[in-house]
Amino acid sequence: MADAVGSIDTPDAQDEAQEKKKARKGGKRAKKGPLKRLALFYRQVIAELRKVVWPTRNQLTSYTTVVIFFVAIMIALVTVIDYGLSHAAKYVFG
Repeated sequence: MADAVGSIDTPDAQDEAQEKKKARKGGKRAKKGPLKRLALFYRQVIAELRKVVWPTRNQLTSYTTVVIFFVAIMIALVTVIDYGLSHAAKYVFG
């Protein structure tokens, strides 16, 4: 019965995987100093920024106009609601 699964003579696949995990320490960041990790971080940031699709000048202008218009509408709406609630409070509480 030497071929039986889980026999004493042959270790299980799980046991082998656990031994491999224990032998490895730290992975990629094992013995790097803080300056090397910081440099790696900045290199990764720059690499990600190169992947960004930046808007054109016309798109940026239109997006900015829409945002400013929306904010102006919201300011007006909040002002009207505040004005109405303050007059309602004065009416109710004297």
